[in-house]
Amino acid sequence: MKSQLIAVFLVLGAGCAARAQQAIPDGQDVNRNVAAEFSASPTATTSWFEPADASGLAAVPSFASLPAAPSLPGSAAPEASPSPAPDPKFILGGRDDYRWQLAVGADWIRFRSSIFDASAVGVNASVTYFTNEWFGIEGSASTGFAPEIFNKEHVKLLVYGAGPKIAWRERKWEPWVHVILGGSHEQPQTAGHSKNSYAIEAGGGADYRFNPRFSGRLEADWVRTGFFSQSQNNFQLMGGVVFHF
Repeated sequence: MKSQLIAVFLVLGAGCAARAQQAIPDGQDVNRNVAAEFSASPTATTSWFEPADASGLAAVPSFASLPAAPSLPGSAAPEASPSPAPDPKFILGGRDDYRWQLAVGADWIRFRSSIFDASAVGVNASVTYFTNEWFGIEGSASTGFAPEIFNKEHVKLLVYGAGPKIAWRERKWEPWVHVILGGSHEQPQTAGHSKNSYAIEAGGGADYRFNPRFSGRLEADWVRTGFFSQSQNNFQLMGGVVFHF
């Protein structure tokens, strides 16, 4: 009986040994270097956060490509601070020139009447505001002082008024014409006559521009007055300077 059991165990052992030898090649496949296969695989460097298919990966936007933040309702974008207005340009024809003119100079008035004649020298001043490039409104005043004429009296004359002025404002030369309506005052007092009268002044002149803010002026005018219940046709010359602002 014992010999039969021993024989059975021997047969079983031989069978197991033979089966183990046949399974060795399969065991080699099972124990192959798996890490080497991962390192050789083309997906070994793939990030765990990227899909295997690169075509399905959307481009990650950069800060430069991000859209601008939408403005809140009712909020306006800040406006750029306005630059200071430049000085008027000094160009030929249709220029953007200064609107104000202040003229000051010396004048000579030839006063002619049946009571006395006198050549008076004084000061002329005027202010003009231009509403556009050729039309202005002018206010002016002229004074004249003459030598002694009779009874130790000196002739003193004042002519003042306002009116329209038309100018051709070129780059250097500025010819112009004007009409001044106003009044006049004279001394000495004459018996039975007023020292005041109307005055009408018409004439013109030319300014020469030395720079954008400074000009020289020559002017000639006919001045009509009504002293001594008469009419006088007087003549005036003026030379001076003009300031533009």
